[in-house]
Amino acid sequence: FQAEDGIRDCLLSRGLGDVYKRQVQNIIDVKNLSKSFDISSKEPGLKGTIKHFFRRQTKSLKVIKDISFEIKEGEIVGFLGANGAGKTTILKMLCGLIYPSEGSILVSGYLPFRRKENFLKNITLIMGQKQQLIWDLPPIESFYLNASIYDLDKFEAKKRIKKLSEMLEIDEELFIPVRKLSLGQRMKSELLAALIHEPNILFLDEPTLGLDINAQRNLRKFLQKYNKETNATICLTSHYMKDITSLCKRVICVHEGAISYDGKLDLLLKKLSPVKEILIVCRSEEDAIKLENSGFTVKNKIKNEITIKIENNSITSSLKTILNNFDIEDLFINEPPIDEVIGKVLIKKEYDI
Repeated sequence: FQAEDGIRDCLLSRGLGDVYKRQVQNIIDVKNLSKSFDISSKEPGLKGTIKHFFRRQTKSLKVIKDISFEIKEGEIVGFLGANGAGKTTILKMLCGLIYPSEGSILVSGYLPFRRKENFLKNITLIMGQKQQLIWDLPPIESFYLNASIYDLDKFEAKKRIKKLSEMLEIDEELFIPVRKLSLGQRMKSELLAALIHEPNILFLDEPTLGLDINAQRNLRKFLQKYNKETNATICLTSHYMKDITSLCKRVICVHEGAISYDGKLDLLLKKLSPVKEILIVCRSEEDAIKLENSGFTVKNKIKNEITIKIENNSITSSLKTILNNFDIEDLFINEPPIDEVIGKVLIKKEYDI
């Protein structure tokens, strides 16, 4: 179907009322989406180059394979996957930079690849390895340029710049040439430049790439605050698991161009980590020996310290039994590293959850 500004009339006239109703509920609606690229290949050396010049050989590479998902307004969704899984390609199709090979995409009621003016005013794309600020000028100059592009008058631009700069805590850096800013300051300025037109959909591709721990934390706090105040929808890719766990309740895992999991992050973690390790410090080595022989699965024991494994669904009852029957000095519940858990998803094709 062809969806222009009159998306409703177009869909209804073609008997696609169910698609329209679904789009009202979902700000992003992707169905059976695929993307293929034609890649040329040649043999090495001069001979291979000459042969390739006169007889070019290409092959089709399918990087996105029949994926479907829906995102509601105000959601923060994390896209997870190994390098080359197709995360960035998906974001580029959602914002209209790449034309899909098969399937349909609706973003805020528009076909992204048509790049309609109203659609572009509703979205922004931020890539951690790309920059839009003018290198030798202060960020404030780029902000006013962007404001002019989006038809904002100077008074409104000043108001938005002031509000965003306070939220990002970069008031003083606005008048320093970009080339003299630190990476963290530059990334905050990039974010301000991308948000000056107040988009309601943010596509963020590795936004914390290369930032230090404090800069990453501040950026996450800003995104949480921005989402809460504006109800903006955020689609995020990141290899820093803290970005995902801090911001996203829902994740979409991409494996070799296909979706291996789409659902709540905490449910995924429980599924992949059904057991917790509990370090128990007993008051004496005798108590530790008694606990070791009480039927729990013991990982290791050193003097009066013993580490046991307990399934998530029996944590409460097991701890109650231990505290009531043994003389315990202290205990620690150890969660498995999030990177290790997510790593299991990235190497498997699907999880039935």
